[in-house]
Amino acid sequence: MNTQIIALVNQKGGVSKSTSCVNLGIGLAQEGKKVLLVDLDPQASMTISLGYPQPDQLPVTISTVMGKILTDQQISPGEGILHHAEDVDLMPSDIQLSGMEVTLVNMISRETVLRQYLDTVKTQYTHILIDCQPSLGMLTVNALAAATRIITPVQAEYLPAKGLEQLLQTVGRVKRQINPDLQIDGILLAMVDKRTNFARETATLIRDTYGQKIRVFQTEIPFSVRAKEASAEGKSIYAHDPKGKVAEAYRELTKEVINLEKQREKHKTYVR
Repeated sequence: MNTQIIALVNQKGGVSKSTSCVNLGIGLAQEGKKVLLVDLDPQASMTISLGYPQPDQLPVTISTVMGKILTDQQISPGEGILHHAEDVDLMPSDIQLSGMEVTLVNMISRETVLRQYLDTVKTQYTHILIDCQPSLGMLTVNALAAATRIITPVQAEYLPAKGLEQLLQTVGRVKRQINPDLQIDGILLAMVDKRTNFARETATLIRDTYGQKIRVFQTEIPFSVRAKEASAEGKSIYAHDPKGKVAEAYRELTKEVINLEKQREKHKTYVR
């Protein structure tokens, strides 16, 4: 099985990374895919939003298994992986992950520790989605080294060119030095308040400014309080508000992501 590993990356916080990771992951599961969500943020937003409000009390988290990789310890099959009622698996995070970032700096093969862990579990999944922390530090570099594809959620406000340029430079460096298979799927406009002219104009501006360089997904995720309510309940938007506009948008995004995969596969076959 050719597992798709998708990292959701943006060094800016508060752009719906965790929400998008959860809802795209569960959207893929609803399409019959086998999905593992990996929380790679010490703040553990995704872990909390999937119904684990006290992640620091979990016996095994991503920092535990990465620590085992670093010390050459055996990882038991499925160790620490939690199963969510909406048919996705979760490798949770906790605050200890911030210590892991410091530890990695002095290690040999420090960029590939996450990849080494995912190699032990990926045969069981069609898709692994990684929720990255809002920085371009060593943990995010680990996610980029492990991923096959990247999605960058942004708010519909004018995206500082410097921020995107910085991200693209980091991606380019990882692609050249560590992971030649890495591809950017595109920019995802999230938290779009369509009632305001400003948000609509900004969405158009982002498409015009970056659209030649990098794909901007057709689907836009509307701003909604419902998405925050769903996170507080430990559910996806599909379970919380299945007929709402946000659930509909994430369904559309899921289709777009799957179509993109099909196009790439077709292209690979054609090129061969």
